[in-house]
Amino acid sequence: MAATRACLVSLVVALAFLFFFEGTAGVSEQDLRQSPDGDIFDCVPVSKQPAFDNPLLKNHTIQMRPFYHPGGLYDDSNNVLHPITQTWHQNGRCPENSVPIRRTKEEDVLRASLVNWYGKKRPKNILKLYPVSSDVTSGHQHAVASSSLDKYYGTKITTNLWKPTTETAQDFSLTQLWIIAGSYGNNDLNTIEAGWQVYPAMYGDANPRLFIYWTSDAYQKTGCYNLFCSGFVQTNEQIAIGGSLSPQSVYGGSQYEFDILIWKDPTGGNWWLQVGSTIVGYWPSSIFSYLASSASYVQWGGEVYSPPNAGQTSTQMGSGHFPSEWYGKASYIRNIQVVDSSSYLRLPNGLGLIHQWPNCYNVQNGTSSNEWGTYIFYGGPGRNSKCP
Repeated sequence: MAATRACLVSLVVALAFLFFFEGTAGVSEQDLRQSPDGDIFDCVPVSKQPAFDNPLLKNHTIQMRPFYHPGGLYDDSNNVLHPITQTWHQNGRCPENSVPIRRTKEEDVLRASLVNWYGKKRPKNILKLYPVSSDVTSGHQHAVASSSLDKYYGTKITTNLWKPTTETAQDFSLTQLWIIAGSYGNNDLNTIEAGWQVYPAMYGDANPRLFIYWTSDAYQKTGCYNLFCSGFVQTNEQIAIGGSLSPQSVYGGSQYEFDILIWKDPTGGNWWLQVGSTIVGYWPSSIFSYLASSASYVQWGGEVYSPPNAGQTSTQMGSGHFPSEWYGKASYIRNIQVVDSSSYLRLPNGLGLIHQWPNCYNVQNGTSSNEWGTYIFYGGPGRNSKCP
């Protein structure tokens, strides 16, 4: 058994390294950037990134800019209170016509509980939130808001950044948005996901990091975190997906935040990602089935994962404090908007809340007439006297 596992680990590591270095062939030493937290980023030519190993993108023509940007946006320069940055910028940025790709190390892969699922979500452990449901699978806990009364072509949020603690290295804590179509029942669920997460088993540290995810078959075989597999096409050199974010919000003090906008370009058909004022890249519509047209659900909020059968975790969600503590102490997502069929950003209708164990993690929503618009406060400490 031990020998079999050793062989498996060696094979997976070898394949991972082969995939990575083939994808970055021709990158010279001056095209490396090292982050103060130890990450190494390769500045890879746009046309050499992992996206184009996807057979569906064999003859894909790179679209460097969207044809259309949704209307109705607040002025980004005035909307964010205290903006965040990425730590790797301290050592320079990549040149134009290249993209920063975080280098996967051998210890990253070996740290995973199942090395063949490194960089992926395991479908049997995913909470079936689509459509809104109270069903729960082992290990996952959520505090989210959901809207499902229309067809959707994107969403925009402003979220504050925290550094939640995790009970074990295998636990994760994240804040994200979901853009969803299809169903679990037919194994054809399509999702586009983006946000920030703390995930020691994946990254080797407890830093909050920018992440993305996608799937077109209910997490069975397609999709992955960040750029660990083909699919997402990055077009900008400024943002490193998987890179650390700083500074974090302070309990009772300054709140540091950033915007995420995802929308479907009505002309090109691709789903574009914007972080702050930077357009990062896109998910080609050809890698999806239902999302090639539109989304049926949009969700926003927090998620915590701990290994199944481990009992209630003390991993924090968001700030680790309940939403009732409100601004400056609890996590929030504000200025929640959805993109309609006219490619215009508007307030969502019919917001529903999902919180399986409100004494562990909870969510509250509200609406304001100022730049907060539709918002939620969410999070919690996990295990406590009322959450055994």
